[in-house]
Amino acid sequence: MILESASGFALVVVAFVVVTALMGVRQVPQGYNYTVERFGRYHKTLTPGLGLIVPYIDSVGRKLNVMEQVLDVPSQEIITKDNATVTVDGVAFYQVLDARRAAYEVADLQTALLNLVMTNVRTVMGSMDLDQLLSHRDEINARLLTVIDAASEPWGIKVTRVEIKDIEPPKDLVDAMARQMKAEREKRAVILEAEGMRQADITRAEGRKAALVLEAEGRRDAAFRAAEAVERTAGADATATRLVSEATAAGDVVAVNFLIAEKYIAALQALAQSPNQKLVIVPMELSSLAGVLGGLSQIMAGAIGGSPASPAAAVRAERPGPATAVPNTPSSHEPPATPGPQPPPAPAPWGE
Repeated sequence: MILESASGFALVVVAFVVVTALMGVRQVPQGYNYTVERFGRYHKTLTPGLGLIVPYIDSVGRKLNVMEQVLDVPSQEIITKDNATVTVDGVAFYQVLDARRAAYEVADLQTALLNLVMTNVRTVMGSMDLDQLLSHRDEINARLLTVIDAASEPWGIKVTRVEIKDIEPPKDLVDAMARQMKAEREKRAVILEAEGMRQADITRAEGRKAALVLEAEGRRDAAFRAAEAVERTAGADATATRLVSEATAAGDVVAVNFLIAEKYIAALQALAQSPNQKLVIVPMELSSLAGVLGGLSQIMAGAIGGSPASPAAAVRAERPGPATAVPNTPSSHEPPATPGPQPPPAPAPWGE
C-alpha cells in the first residue's frame, strides 16, 4: 500500500515537472513578437524561434505582428480651401518596430492609427484648392507621410507609405471642369493655328527677300559684265585707232580707207534709223560709194605726201553717180505726212 502511494506520488511529481517544463518553453512563429510579463509587468520580448520563460512567474502578454501591414482608410468628405466638397479615400502601410511600445504605449494600435490618418487627410487636403488637390497627389502623399510618421513614432511603429486612392468631386463640378478643359484646348488650337500662319508668312517673306537679293546680285553681276564688255570694246577701239594711226604715219592708206568706209556706213545706217528723218540721200550704186572712198583716200594721201590736193578735184576724179531719195519709214507714233509743196531737188553729195 505504501509502495503504491509512493509510486503514485512519483508519477504526480514527474507530471508536474513535465508540465512545468512545457510551460517554460514558448515557440514564436516568424513575423511575430511576444511580450513577456513578470507579475503583470513587462519583462522582455520573445523573437521568432524557441523562447524560454520562468513558469508560474512569467507569462506571455501581447502577440504582435511585426510584418508590414495595410490599413484601409474609409471614404470621407472633405471641404477644400475654395469650398468644394470632394470624397476621398486612401490606404496606409505601417510596420511594428518596437513591440514593447506598440503593446503598452497605445491601447488599440490600428484604431488609433486609422483616426490619425483620417484627421490628417482632412487637415492637409482641406488647406489646398481643388485644382491643386487633383494635380498634386504626390505632394499630398508626401505631406501625409511626414505628419503621420512623426505622430506615430512614440507608438513604436513606422508608417512606410500613405496613398490617396480616389478623389471624387461632385458631378456638376466634373462637368464644369470638362467644359473648362475643352475651352482651354480650343484656345490652344487657335493659338497654334495662328502661330503656324505667322510662321508661314515669315517664311514666305524670307523667301521673297532672298529672291530679291539674288535678283539684285544678278543685276549687279550683269552690270559688272556689261561694264567689262564696254571697257574691252573701248580698249579694242583704242588699239584699232592706234594701229590705224601707226599705219597712216607709215604711209599705208588701206587702213585709213577701211576705217573711213566703216564710219561712213555706220553714219548712213544711223540716218536711215532716225525717227526724225523723212528722206535719206544714199548713193545710187555701190561704185559711187567706192568713188567717194577713193576721193577721200586721195585727200588723205595728199595730206601724208605733203602735196595737198583740192577737195573738189578729188571729188571730180571720182564723181558719184546720181542719187535717189529713199523715204524713211515713219515711226508708228508719228502722224502721217501731209501732202504739200515738194522741196527742190537735192544737190549732188559732192556738188560741183
